Amino acid sequence: MPDLDIAAADTNTYDVTITSDDGRRSAHRVRVPPSMLRDLGLAEAQEPVLVRASLAYLLEREPPSAILPEFGLDEIARYFPNYPDEISTLL
Repeated sequence: MPDLDIAAADTNTYDVTITSDDGRRSAHRVRVPPSMLRDLGLAEAQEPVLVRASLAYLLEREPPSAILPEFGLDEIARYFPNYPDEISTLL
């Protein structure tokens, strides 16, 4: 599993750096819709946990280079329809 470095960038927004096992890095800006936190029953303080779990979910399905450079977590379901149901079990 690649290494994930997650840093708060702004309100509900995180900068994520993915470092692959071979040392390659990719940078991503990830937005967390407040409605998603409510739907999952999570507190705002749990945003980084949701971001980490969501990136791990994506990395199980695609390489870091295929992950969009900027996206909202609610957009993942467009590409992976099971994401909303599966992410709650990963938390």
